[in-house]
Amino acid sequence: MIYGNIEGIKKTILRKLDSLYDFKVDKDMISNLEIIEVISSITEDINKEISVAIDRKGNVEYVAIGDSSTVEMPIVDLKNKKLSGVRILHTHPNGYSTLSGLDISALVKLKLDCMAAIGVENGKAKEITLGFCGIKDDKLIAEVTKPLKIEEALKVNILNVIENIEKNIIENEIHEDKGERAILVGIEDEESLEELEELAKACNVTTVGKILQKRNKIDTAFYIGEGKVDEVAMERQARNANVVIFDDELSAAQIRNLEDAIGSKVIDRTTLILEIFARRARSKEAKIQVELAQLKYRLPRLTGMGTVLSRTGGGIGTRGPGEKKLETDKRHIKERIYDLNRELAKIKKNREIQRDKRSRENIPRVSLVGYTNAGKSTLRNKLCQIACPKDLVQKDEVFEADMLFATLDVTTRALVLPDNRLITLTDTVGFIRKLPHDLIEAFKSTLEEVVSSDLLIHVVDSSSHKAKEQIDAVNEVLKELHADNKPTILVLNKIDMASEEDIKALEDEYNNINIVKISAKEGFNLDELLNSVSKVLPNPLRKVEYIIPYTDSAAVALLHRSAKVLKEEYEEMGTHITAMVDEEIYNKCKQYIKSY
Repeated sequence: MIYGNIEGIKKTILRKLDSLYDFKVDKDMISNLEIIEVISSITEDINKEISVAIDRKGNVEYVAIGDSSTVEMPIVDLKNKKLSGVRILHTHPNGYSTLSGLDISALVKLKLDCMAAIGVENGKAKEITLGFCGIKDDKLIAEVTKPLKIEEALKVNILNVIENIEKNIIENEIHEDKGERAILVGIEDEESLEELEELAKACNVTTVGKILQKRNKIDTAFYIGEGKVDEVAMERQARNANVVIFDDELSAAQIRNLEDAIGSKVIDRTTLILEIFARRARSKEAKIQVELAQLKYRLPRLTGMGTVLSRTGGGIGTRGPGEKKLETDKRHIKERIYDLNRELAKIKKNREIQRDKRSRENIPRVSLVGYTNAGKSTLRNKLCQIACPKDLVQKDEVFEADMLFATLDVTTRALVLPDNRLITLTDTVGFIRKLPHDLIEAFKSTLEEVVSSDLLIHVVDSSSHKAKEQIDAVNEVLKELHADNKPTILVLNKIDMASEEDIKALEDEYNNINIVKISAKEGFNLDELLNSVSKVLPNPLRKVEYIIPYTDSAAVALLHRSAKVLKEEYEEMGTHITAMVDEEIYNKCKQYIKSY
């Protein structure tokens, strides 16, 4: 089987490449001349890189076609204290055999026996450069030869080289550098880059540098100017970064151009957010929603993202469905998207049934919304502790942490308000600036809880100096969901950490909205918040006493079904009921109100 980018390749060429699996290489040689001649000749014909993986027994394990600058890698088994047992031979159509930054990254990350690049010119192998793993400061590094003549390279006894490398690995305490160090690049403002750094931190990526370029227009080829690309490449090398993260969504062509110019993996803000969601998803629904968003994002980028050597080496941008779909065509991905949409439709139907049941029971619905890490989950847990109905079993608290997108799974719990009304409180996924559209679409079934709510509690981190921008970002998403006209309480959270000036500025800015100042973590002012919810929710309850004749049992049943019965006694004149009722029930049973 030939892997990689085989679209448009003639069957005769594919058959010729397939015949490489029948070749046998001497164990102590990098390759043999026949394999080098075949892949060089075909590289000239199709102007694409060709990669061949050979194991230590001399068997060809894997053959792949890339594009003019990149090629797909096999998945290799990484053993402790040993190299992978695989050597990669691949062609460079430009005639130069110098190992690229991506070649070197794959060599070290996958602990390859050898990474060999062949410079092809006029259908012939012009030169070859070899890369091996070395050790420096107790870490694996790449040791690269100068360009060699083919005859020289074929004389290298690779088994002896491998034996020496593995001996050094055993004798030294090697610490594998599995962490990712990123350079962040943006064209908007410092605040956006700071948020990007928080997103990277949520993926356990260390930021080692930031580059901001003020531009009015995005470059279609590189996103930033070509001169700035050179600066990023030099900064990456100087700071030993292995990934560059851009603060906007990039096209497949931009990713390919940037990776080629910078010499390392390049990802965008959308990939980073999808990665966080992939790591944090716990429920079946959240996992389906994340996979759906990932596939929709990657579908138009198949030829751009999945072909780069280092992408199969792990790290951000490789989790989830993408890592196993490099050789899967668009048709299969579209089928998977169809299946996921069907599964989400079933879940959506179940949610609608649950919502209809709550509607029939006349239970008001309240949703927590807000920017990610504003404190929604902490608030939800605290409210459940102080206002959970006593006759209900206390359910597990949702996860809360000081990080972006700590919780993805939507939870709904019952609460009792100070006026004895029962409500449902739903904790939703946090919003963020530049939230990927595919993600909003995938989470639509979840966010419909917001659309159907009677009241929104908009939680804001009042200690953040970007609070106003975060409020605007949440309002934008609510507008996209057509939920921007809902009754809303603006909750200024974390007031114990905010300055009085910041709180006053927010109160002045949003003086047309109901505002409650709280600290969810400290449990401060939560009673006032519950009282505000009681006042703002439509159909407030009132306490009424009824004497209902024994002949009208239907009225008693109605009160038990649709009101909050506080007391019930049987007297000579009829059933004496004290209940909390809304306007509708009040009017229906008005004739039985006890008179004094």
